[in-house]
Amino acid sequence: MESLTATQVLRVTGLRKRYGENEVVAGTSLAIARGECFGLLGPNGAGKTTTLGLIDPDGGSIELMGRPVPAEARAARERVGVVPQHDNIDPDFTVAENLLVYGRYFGIADAAIRRRIPGLLEFAGLAGRAESKIQTLSGGMKRRLTLARALVNDPELVFMDEPTTGLDPQARHLIWERLRSLVAQGKTIVLTTHFMDEAERLCGRLAIMDRGRIIAQGAPRELIQTHIEPQVVEVHGDGAEGWGEREAPRLAARVERVGESVFCYAQDAGPLVADLDRRGGLAYLHRPANLEDVFLKLTGRDLRD
Repeated sequence: MESLTATQVLRVTGLRKRYGENEVVAGTSLAIARGECFGLLGPNGAGKTTTLGLIDPDGGSIELMGRPVPAEARAARERVGVVPQHDNIDPDFTVAENLLVYGRYFGIADAAIRRRIPGLLEFAGLAGRAESKIQTLSGGMKRRLTLARALVNDPELVFMDEPTTGLDPQARHLIWERLRSLVAQGKTIVLTTHFMDEAERLCGRLAIMDRGRIIAQGAPRELIQTHIEPQVVEVHGDGAEGWGEREAPRLAARVERVGESVFCYAQDAGPLVADLDRRGGLAYLHRPANLEDVFLKLTGRDLRD
């Protein structure tokens, strides 16, 4: 690949990382454009978090904010924010003190950080909580504080590792709205998530990673159109397994059986629905294909540790 262009903030080429006999990143290449929300999806252990946090690869190259990594990692990170998978807020400090101390790591003067704090807390839905102790915050508040902390240095690029895991729907929607506003401001977001609806809502482009390799890449709608039949019928309940063995194969392009459920994928779901309505007694859901269908087709349905 050619060198980083003015429209890109991150480019990794042929990235490799091995821990003992386990190659967790196996030749990954990505280019992320300025001002986009880019999703990196994959099962547990696929190599997502390692790829995003890698500064000492065994092979390949990384250019971050126009600087080679690891040679100029420190300078590059001054323009980067990070929301880690697990909140690591200091419980001994207040909300404001957490932001103040974090800002010092970037060499920002205390006075400048204090001027930013009200706006950051307003953005995170934490206005009026500057002097609150961390122990008094809910899980959603702590997550939003971690987001505010990631923005204390006014970064151009923000890495977010599963930012809404464990949050209730209200908190998730608030963070989604905030992430959209960051992109609207021209910031770049790199997002990992296990919520396919989150990736489909937020990401202009995404990559699916498995066993250390990128196996698909593109816009969410493009991936759905390329990799999966457009219509899905999920059949549940007593008798679903037998119906899936006898009838579904002649009516659907592809059939998957998962426990007592049957997933039927088709170009036209009309014959499937008509057959089910005629029989009665079987519960079913007819819906358009989505990103989760693509993810499960490409990475499989087996559990990952």
